[in-house]
Amino acid sequence: MKALLRRLFYVAVMLFLISIISFGAIHLAPNSFFASGDLNPNITPESIEQLKRVYGLDKPIYQQFISWLLALLRLDFGISFASGKSVKEEILSRIPITLTINLISMFFVFLISLTLGILAALNGGKNRDKLITQGSLISYAMPSFYLALIAVLFFSVYLGALPISGLHSVGVIKEGLAYYLDFAWHLVLPIGVIVFAGVGSLTLYVRSLTLQILKSDYCYFAKARGVKGWRLLRYYILPNLSPPIVTLLGLSLPGLIGGSVILESIFSINGMGLLFYQSALSRDYPVIMGILIIGALLTLLGNIIADAILLKLNPHFKRSSQ
Repeated sequence: MKALLRRLFYVAVMLFLISIISFGAIHLAPNSFFASGDLNPNITPESIEQLKRVYGLDKPIYQQFISWLLALLRLDFGISFASGKSVKEEILSRIPITLTINLISMFFVFLISLTLGILAALNGGKNRDKLITQGSLISYAMPSFYLALIAVLFFSVYLGALPISGLHSVGVIKEGLAYYLDFAWHLVLPIGVIVFAGVGSLTLYVRSLTLQILKSDYCYFAKARGVKGWRLLRYYILPNLSPPIVTLLGLSLPGLIGGSVILESIFSINGMGLLFYQSALSRDYPVIMGILIIGALLTLLGNIIADAILLKLNPHFKRSSQ
């Protein structure tokens, strides 16, 4: 119970500090929503001042922060300047597609990276290891936006095999199996780009960790006793590979909400990444702060969840961390 209370106190303090820094940085940025060109060019200065009073932007910044923080305690993220809707409503309308894309992508990234990384390490110095390493370096060096543009040009424009953008074809009926198959077909290209761009670095990381494990004394003794193949992988490699991978999984939680800003823009996917990009361009403070706070909360929760899993996998972690 004491450990849980300490964790909750830590999360509350970190969220408070992050909110202060984020709120101050956003409001210190040049221009504002009312000077970003999104308003009617014929609007009068008096009308702009009236809007600022409505949204409370005429108050000192510390008063604005206190008002926003009190509203946040009620889970009220405020009203979007751009749409006039509640920020909570805006976020909830974008979360499903972003979660769908990033959960599927994360699953394949970790599955493929673990498989290729372990396979490369077990075949260290051989042609299979060299092939996987070279492919991973290409993936690691390839910018995701450049890869997305190439994929669109080749698969959509040149071959005409995959949709260019969006989530549904024009005129598709929003019911039945055909609707979901069309939806899945539109996700092939963006998910494929995210997976290819994310596999490289993780594969190299898993390969490096596995090589370190294989060079350890306990692996030498195990192989000397005739342990090899699946038994070596199951009882010696995977248990020692699990802690860093679990930590990476915990740190990947914020990406489930933030999504990929550039890729959602390229593929015209109306998700959280595109919402954050549009809000940053228009200086829509309430939406930006809402997304930042959710991302910070997920980061902190991801660390706590990762620590809890590590304690379950290895009770010694509790003693070493104290």
